[in-house]
Amino acid sequence: MILNLKKRMENNRHFVVANDQVGLRLDKFLASVVTDLSRSRLEFLIERGHILVNDKASKPAYKLRLNDEIDVVIPPLEDDPHESREVPFSVIYEDEDIIIVNKPVGVVTHPAPGHTADTLVNGLLYRYPNLSGINGVKRPGIVHRLDKDTSGLLVVARNDAAHQYLAKQLSNHSMYREYVALVEGPISEQEGRIEAPIGRDLRFRTKMSVNVHEGRLAITHFNVMTRYNGYTLLSLRLETGRTHQIRVHLAYIGHPIVGDVTYGGKADLYNNGQLLHALKLTLRHPKTKALLTFEAPLPNHFKDVLKKLES
Repeated sequence: MILNLKKRMENNRHFVVANDQVGLRLDKFLASVVTDLSRSRLEFLIERGHILVNDKASKPAYKLRLNDEIDVVIPPLEDDPHESREVPFSVIYEDEDIIIVNKPVGVVTHPAPGHTADTLVNGLLYRYPNLSGINGVKRPGIVHRLDKDTSGLLVVARNDAAHQYLAKQLSNHSMYREYVALVEGPISEQEGRIEAPIGRDLRFRTKMSVNVHEGRLAITHFNVMTRYNGYTLLSLRLETGRTHQIRVHLAYIGHPIVGDVTYGGKADLYNNGQLLHALKLTLRHPKTKALLTFEAPLPNHFKDVLKKLES
């Protein structure tokens, strides 16, 4: 049955519960009918008393009754606490739902201690002042991240509906992410699959490691692209997306990424972080449902190292 939906104000929603909605939890009902807001955003609105059942604030577990009137009162978005600042990065595609960013080496994805005003988020706020409201704040929707010294492709959601759709693709592994890494040592196999759980390192809490007791499932696939004297160029595909996954997995099999001193790599060939690049990104567009593929060529610093090895 189609719900009786009307807008009392521009962004507010009004629902009348029909027979086939009786008995549903309020939070599950809202998640099914308010598809342009994330579940966390809806939970926030319920907790703050912005969602009314028969003109009274309610709880997420409230069971709906026939003809209950539900009002979703959406407050104005708050300003993002992070500073808007010009930060270097290139945009290779954008529309009203998504932005595809090519992140350079040295740019942190999201503000954190030590990096509060020079991140990709700060740069996105500078270029796109009218972004989506994630949890009630005007801020860009960072769907996934790249480490500071990893270059390449990221998708950013411009609204809650896009964020939800993209996040679901990440969780069900339907978003294809291909990386290129230069690793130490020769790899004899042409291709391989690394499956080892990743969790916080038990001795050094700022690092990740293969952790069979507390780690989460992590799977990385690799193919050899080129073999050099003492080095191997790999193409890698993430099946899961754990923090530092590629770096940890390659170190685990004895082939750390060149320049990745955090995970055992040497810095004699390259000393400005790991030689890891997010080369290709394939996703389904949140609105058109078209399958889109984007590619960012290797940055100059990476190509310069390969030229040295070829000479």
